[in-house]
Amino acid sequence: MGAKTCRVVLCVAAFISAPIATEAQATIEQPGSRQPVALTRPRIPPLQEGQMTDVHRQLVAKFSRGGHADNGLKTLLHVPEIVDGLMPYTIYLSEESGLSPRHRELLVLRTAWLCGNQAVWSSHAARARKLGMTASELRRIAEGPDASGWDAVEAILLRLADQLYRNSSVTDATWQALAAYYDAFRLMDAVETVNHFLMISMLYHSFGVQPDDGATDRLPTDVPYRVVVPDREPPRAIARIAPGPGNGIAVGRTFAQHPKLTERWSPRQSFVNRVSKLSPRYREMLILRIGWNCRSEYEWAQHVGRVGRARDHGLDPVRIAEGPAAAGWDPLERTLLRAVDELYRDTTISDGAWSALADRLDTGLLMSAVFTASTYRAISMSLNTYGVQLEPGDERFPQMPAR
Repeated sequence: MGAKTCRVVLCVAAFISAPIATEAQATIEQPGSRQPVALTRPRIPPLQEGQMTDVHRQLVAKFSRGGHADNGLKTLLHVPEIVDGLMPYTIYLSEESGLSPRHRELLVLRTAWLCGNQAVWSSHAARARKLGMTASELRRIAEGPDASGWDAVEAILLRLADQLYRNSSVTDATWQALAAYYDAFRLMDAVETVNHFLMISMLYHSFGVQPDDGATDRLPTDVPYRVVVPDREPPRAIARIAPGPGNGIAVGRTFAQHPKLTERWSPRQSFVNRVSKLSPRYREMLILRIGWNCRSEYEWAQHVGRVGRARDHGLDPVRIAEGPAAAGWDPLERTLLRAVDELYRDTTISDGAWSALADRLDTGLLMSAVFTASTYRAISMSLNTYGVQLEPGDERFPQMPAR
């Protein structure tokens, strides 16, 4: 393979055998036990034309179809920097990735179904219909990978979405099955499509984004909600996507194997780490707690250590692992950790937690907090799936005392 070819390792070997904290102590219920329910009214109303500045209008012209902003974009415009961070990747995954348009929509719609997100479903069901997808096929997406009628690749893609949603990772069997049809670039495109639209669903749920006026498609109501996947496998000891050469940390060198994707992915990460006005302490609390819940040890290690430097911000990693019930958090910090747990389990924030946060944070900071946790859920899922390996000397998950 050439130097610019993304290298993928297809092996079932060697899971990490070093001891890690057990699931039973400080983690919470995995997603998928019940379908999240979308709000029926906005918590943050979409920005109206009369409220828009030239900056807002330029973003609409840059990122919308035909200059028409949907409710999602108009809501995100409350923090223009979020739009600049989110939309390049959204457009890449929706319209420019190496996947066929049909495969993109299968992944987005299955993710919307898993998340119970009406706004994403209504928008992408309309796109799918323009591709020729029938009402019966849309219903089958809700029925899942075991419904009759899918071809082999389509069934694998739906299983990929289910496993990512439930387990924040993908089994070797599913990865290898998809690798029989996809090269490494398209494998990454598929994983990132699910992860990013899960992130968008978390944002839209929490902000109360509603389907656009005139959008008629809604989630099927006559399909039982079921997410049936194998148990989460232990972390890998060998990367599936081998990081490229260089001196940077492994996550950057892994994504750099797919340059076109990485160019559009980077602004999302940059918003959290360089642009957001959220304090470093709150940012690292959110990142570490979602990484803990997703069982992403690489993410944890980087934000305890060289990237996030949690202890420099007065954070005790063990208390992060213990969660909102640990002693010593002030009321806002406790609510932030509670909100992360709700986002992980339910892809939304409860009314009580939202109200408590809104009492203490302005709209921009509140949106940034949700964006941070949602972004790092997506990246944690990517790290787990690609098998990104710990750096030499990284601090692993803490050993939690049995309860």
